[in-house]
Amino acid sequence: MKKFLVIGNPIEHSLSPKLQNYWIQINNLEAIYGKLETNENDLKELCNNVKNGELNGLNVTVPFKKAIIPYLDILSGHALRTQSVNTISFENNSLIGHNTDIDGFELSIKKLNYDVSDKSIVIIGAGGVVPSIIYALKKMNAPRIYLINRTKEKALMLKNLFNDLTILDWGEFPEFDMMINATSLGLNENDKFDINFEKLGKNKFYYDVIYEPYETEFSKAGYIVGNTYENGLNMFLFQAQKAFNIWHNIEPNINEEVIKFIKN
Repeated sequence: MKKFLVIGNPIEHSLSPKLQNYWIQINNLEAIYGKLETNENDLKELCNNVKNGELNGLNVTVPFKKAIIPYLDILSGHALRTQSVNTISFENNSLIGHNTDIDGFELSIKKLNYDVSDKSIVIIGAGGVVPSIIYALKKMNAPRIYLINRTKEKALMLKNLFNDLTILDWGEFPEFDMMINATSLGLNENDKFDINFEKLGKNKFYYDVIYEPYETEFSKAGYIVGNTYENGLNMFLFQAQKAFNIWHNIEPNINEEVIKFIKN
């Protein structure tokens, strides 16, 4: 039986096992998918476990999407461009790092029929998923992308990947159309943003990469009259679909039944 894991820290919130095992069952595959809270010192061993067949693939989440790269043999084009890996496979005797977050984010935006090509977009955070979001936005021809992070030095490092990115100080907000929360703020019930969203105006689109829990401090900004809000559920579903296809060469369905199953 093939064995797959999602690794991260924290990992308890992850719905990846629930989704991947559902697709495994629906497609009558002999496989199992679990989750493991780990630390950076264990990444090499986990990669070796994929090489020796003890594991057949990995999903990688916060905070290891960049840290795992030195233990891989090959990076896909998307993973190389963003220096971010969220899916690992073993093919032709090589450990390959993929980035399905780019497709996940892009497809989630396209599903909403939201056109970013004339929008000013603010991203909060500079973690592992941010290069993927920036790359996807640029693929969709977003003209203005601003980045805000509490640690400005970390934000400035992303200028090495995207030199036309505008880095702002925390609390400095330009006129914008869309704001993306790409931090882990919201995973815990007591997480708070020290941002007065009401002062930022209306007719804004707030997008949260967090999908569990559904209600977060950031989501409340989206419910202010005149704003719209989307959480990260569709991004999660689409990136998982791409990962499943990499491992099993099957593109599983994303339909109302799947969405209902994940939400329950």
